[in-house]
Amino acid sequence: MKALLLSTILTLVASIGLSEQTREIGWEDLDVPRSEFENPFETLTDLQMQTLARILRLDYLAETEADDAAQEDAASLREELASEGIDADFMLAERLRIMTKLENESRAPNRDVVGQSIRMPGYLLPLELDGNLAVEFLLVPTVGACIHTPPPAANQIVHVRYPAGYPTDSLYTPVWISGEIRSEFDSHSLFMVDGDTDVDVTYTMDADSVIAYGS
Repeated sequence: MKALLLSTILTLVASIGLSEQTREIGWEDLDVPRSEFENPFETLTDLQMQTLARILRLDYLAETEADDAAQEDAASLREELASEGIDADFMLAERLRIMTKLENESRAPNRDVVGQSIRMPGYLLPLELDGNLAVEFLLVPTVGACIHTPPPAANQIVHVRYPAGYPTDSLYTPVWISGEIRSEFDSHSLFMVDGDTDVDVTYTMDADSVIAYGS
């Protein structure tokens, strides 16, 4: 009897300890602070922005299709902007620099949560089914994400493996997931109405449990 009582106490203490180690987080906890930067386009007029966009398209045609007329038109538009004190090549290079910086930040993991045992809510988007059980899925923050609307930032998606499977007969089932969250950047193919698309994902988890939201 004493041995049984001791075993029960030790099990209870262990479960309490595990519960205390699990951190409940929200989607904002997966994100990282975004850099502040000076916006070089802030003082441009709508017409000047449209001209830059036309130059970008013409440059693409000139490069990919050896379109001489497109190259000439782009040169003419560059001269037009230069007469207004705008260096089109500098502005396009800034556009690329800013886009690259924002993309890198949208993929970056929050090191404060990586490796921790966490519990978080989201919507289950199945990747692999065993019957009606989702054994692999993406956890996303909103209904429609990745299929009906553009994918969220990579660090706003979690790739989840759950061999026990979670019953689902529809997309975007609201659930809680629990387990150790890791940083493992990858891309996953999803079927959309207009064809397959690759979705970038920053986080992954081999879930300890998946339960219905509200449980």
